[in-house]
Amino acid sequence: MRTPDPDRIAEAYRRITESGRDEVFITLREAADVEADYRAALAAGGPLAGLLLAVKDNVDVAGLPTTAACPGYSYTPEADAPAVAALRAAGAVVIGKTNLDQFATGLVGTRSPYGAVRDANRPEYISGGSSSGSAVAVALGFADIAIGTDTAGSGRVPAGLQGIVGIKATLGVVSTSGVVPACASYDCVTIFARDLATAQDAMATMSSGAPQRDWPADTPLAAATLPRIAIPAELPGLDLEWRAAFGAAVARAEAAGMAITEIPMAEFFAAADLLYNGALVAERYAAVGEFVTAAGPDAGLDPTVAAIITGGKDHSAVDLLADRAAVDRLRDRAMALLRDCAALMVPTAPRHPKIAEVTADPIGVNTAMGRYTNFCNLFDLCAIAVPAGMTTDGAQFGVTLLAPAHQDGVLADLAARFLGCDEARGWPETGGVVACADLAVFGLHLRGQPLEHQLAGRGARWAGPLRTAPRYRLFELDTEPAKPALIRDEHVGASIAGERWVLPVALLGEFLAALPAPMQLGAVELDDGTWITGFAADHEAAMAGRDITAAGGWRAARSVPAC
Repeated sequence: MRTPDPDRIAEAYRRITESGRDEVFITLREAADVEADYRAALAAGGPLAGLLLAVKDNVDVAGLPTTAACPGYSYTPEADAPAVAALRAAGAVVIGKTNLDQFATGLVGTRSPYGAVRDANRPEYISGGSSSGSAVAVALGFADIAIGTDTAGSGRVPAGLQGIVGIKATLGVVSTSGVVPACASYDCVTIFARDLATAQDAMATMSSGAPQRDWPADTPLAAATLPRIAIPAELPGLDLEWRAAFGAAVARAEAAGMAITEIPMAEFFAAADLLYNGALVAERYAAVGEFVTAAGPDAGLDPTVAAIITGGKDHSAVDLLADRAAVDRLRDRAMALLRDCAALMVPTAPRHPKIAEVTADPIGVNTAMGRYTNFCNLFDLCAIAVPAGMTTDGAQFGVTLLAPAHQDGVLADLAARFLGCDEARGWPETGGVVACADLAVFGLHLRGQPLEHQLAGRGARWAGPLRTAPRYRLFELDTEPAKPALIRDEHVGASIAGERWVLPVALLGEFLAALPAPMQLGAVELDDGTWITGFAADHEAAMAGRDITAAGGWRAARSVPAC
C-alpha cells in the first residue's frame, strides 16, 4: 500500500510551472480537478492509488481532446481507452495528455507543432520519441507513470534516453482500442515509470482485461538460475563512448549471473529497415492517410510526418504481402539464433542526438535511432528498456532486453537481476494473465540443491524463504540421493525451514503426476497461519527414515554428521 502524499499534486504542478517545459503536455488538467480526483482515489483505495498518470495524446481519455499532435485532427472522446480505464479503476489519476511525434511517426520527439520535447537533463538534446512527452513527464517527476505507444520503438527509445523503465509487452496483451493507429498490425500500448516494480504494477493493471490472443498455461514466470543471453556481435552506430557503456552493461549482466553469447544481427537489422523503407509503411497511410491527404495548411501537419504517411499509398498489396513474407523469413532465421538464449540484450539507442542534428537531417537521424528497436514488433518480441548508467559525455544510457512472445515474466526476472532489485514479480503473474500457485519445498528443490532445475528450468520463480508452523517433523530417507520427508505431527512437531516458489498451475500439475512414491503434494501450514501446497511424504515411509527435525531444516541437517 502506497503512503498518501497530501502535497503530491501541489508538488507536481510546482515542478511543471518551474520547469519551463511547456512542450511536455498538450493538455494539462486544472490542478483543482486533479486534486479532487487524487483525494477520491486515495479514499477509494486500489493498487495504484496515489499515482499520477500522464497519457500520450494518441490514446483516448474521456473528456480530454485527442490530437495525436495534429491540431486539425483533434476530437474529444466520450470514453477512456481500455488501458486508461484500467489504470484509473486501480486508483491512478490522469494529470494530462502528453506531446508526441505526430501520429506516433518518429523516434526523436521533435515532430510536433506543439514543440520539440527536450531531454529532461540536457535541453539541447532530443527526448526520444514518439512517446516523448510521456517519458519526460516521468523523468521530471510530473507524473509517476505514463502511457506510451510502441510500433518502432516509441515505448523504449525515450525510456533509454531519459533513464527510466519502459515496458513493451507481448503484442495483443493490452487492447489498442481507443488508440489512434500508426501501423495497426504492430501497435502496442506501453508504460513508463522511474522504477521496475511500479512499471510492472502498472502493466499488470493494463493487462487485467481479457488478452487479445491466447496465452499459454505454462508461461514461464522467471528465467533459469544461470540464464544465457545474447548480445550483438557488432554494434553499428555506436561510438567509442557508447560502446564502452554497453560493455559495462554486459559486464553488469555477467556479474548478475548471466552467461553471454554473441550473435550476428543481420536478420534483425534487415527487418528493422523494412518497417519504414518498405511496403509496411502502407499501414500508416491506411491509418490516417486520407486525413493527411485532405488536410489544409491550417491542420498543423508536420511536413516530415506527412511525407512519410502519404508515401505509403504508393505501395501495392503485392508489395505489402511480399514484405510481410520477407519479415517472416527473417524472423525464422533470427529466432533460430536465439534458440538457446533466454533473451537478447541490445543498446536501447545507438546515440543521443542534439535537436539541431535532427533539424538538419530529420530522416537520417530518425532512421539511425531505430536500428536496435524497429525489428521488435515485426518479430513478435516482448521487451523491457532499463537504465544502465551514464556515458562519459553525460548522456543517459539504457539497454533493452527482448524475448519471444509470452516470455514477459522471464524479462521481468532478468531486468530485476540486472538492476539489482529484490522484487522480481512480473506482470503476467501479478496481472493474472497466467494462473499461478505457490509451492513450498523443503529439500532437493531448495535453491542450490540437485533438483532446483526442475523448478527454475521450467520458469518457476523463487519467492524467498519460509517456515512451517511448529507442527511438523522432517526425516531423511535412505534413498540415492537421500530425500527429505516432511510430515505433520501435532504432538512433537517443530518449525521447519523451507522455500517458496511460484509456478504456473499447469506446471504444478506436471509435478504432481511425476512425483515418485513416497513423495506427495499436500497442504502445509506456515508459521503465519496460512496454508500452502508443499512437498510432503507418506507418514509410514517417512517414519522409516532418520529423524532430522532437530536440525530445523534440510540444509542444516545435511551439514550435521549422522550419529
